Amino acid sequence: MEFQRFSSINDIPASVWDGLFNSVNPFVKHAYLLALEQSQSVTAETGWQPQHLLMLREGGAVAAMPLYRKAHSYGEFVFDWGWAEAYQRYGLDYYPKLVTAIPFTPVAGPRIGVADGTDFEQVVAGFRNEVQRLILTSGASGWHLLFADEALQEVLVSTEGHSLMHREAVQFHWFNKNYQSFDDFLESLRSARRKNLKRERRKVAEQGVTVHRRIGEEIEDEEWQAFYQCYQDTYFKRSGHSGYLNQSFFTQLRENLTDQLMLVVARDANGVVAASLFLFDSNTLYGRYWGCLEDVSCLHFEACFYQGIEFCIERGLSRFDPGTQGEHKLIRGFEPIKSASYHWIADTRFRSAIEDFVKREKDGTDQYQQDAESMLPFKKG
Repeated sequence: MEFQRFSSINDIPASVWDGLFNSVNPFVKHAYLLALEQSQSVTAETGWQPQHLLMLREGGAVAAMPLYRKAHSYGEFVFDWGWAEAYQRYGLDYYPKLVTAIPFTPVAGPRIGVADGTDFEQVVAGFRNEVQRLILTSGASGWHLLFADEALQEVLVSTEGHSLMHREAVQFHWFNKNYQSFDDFLESLRSARRKNLKRERRKVAEQGVTVHRRIGEEIEDEEWQAFYQCYQDTYFKRSGHSGYLNQSFFTQLRENLTDQLMLVVARDANGVVAASLFLFDSNTLYGRYWGCLEDVSCLHFEACFYQGIEFCIERGLSRFDPGTQGEHKLIRGFEPIKSASYHWIADTRFRSAIEDFVKREKDGTDQYQQDAESMLPFKKG
């Protein structure tokens, strides 16, 4: 078993990468990762230095894993700033670290692609050993495997002594319970919540705003340009910069993943006032990017949640992942679910302390999920 490391996804043929992952998930596709790199959104200069790994056997690739050498913790959505501060207090460097994740994308999905007929458990163990070797030879502080899918979690749970710390967080997802229409979904809610959702949707129209969905090639150039303006403007107001992702990234996304894009466009009499961009596959809708040029009451709920729910019902999609955080999603029918990340720290002293922190954190996460479930708006039974 051998490993080859690549400083760009472009150096790995798309047919090899996509063939190993064999997934409808848009975020692990070669085209998505390539757009991140070619747009210069993901580079060593932005703190995401690609170190992608292929596992080779008899000259052929049998497994693949995205890997980045990180100079900070931005864009990961699994927060370890406290760990970095602890290193700093002791005069040690927490960065660089190695991260297996999809940059700026807190979405669970495959993190290791495997050829048919290859033992997945052996592959996972092989990548773990190789990454730990890289850490010890490169001076990185550790490895962080973020938003693992269920298949990978099952292997890690069943593998004794894998030495990775399991950390959990709570996200809010909507599940399609064989609803036939949005009204059918509303009927599953308690009366007060049902009235609230109807009122929010009605309020958008009362302000003279119309909302439309565009799929793939239906998206017009003017709408796509307006979306980016909304995204950039909103990021600047909120964070003081124009966003992690630039116009070149979105241009490549539109060109190469057209069939997995859905754009919600909101207009008033003067033109586009807001837009929300989603990606989707055969099972799940992913709410990713939102922006507005004007503040319109309840428009965020309409463009980012209710239009997505309608889309899932119409398409028969089983899940809607609207993005991380946000307890306000609970009363709108999004349920609290656990996401998983795994961590290996090279320094045994810090490893022990962080492991203790993660164990104590889990109690709080479990309680938070239980409290969140009590806020769900569904009828009893």
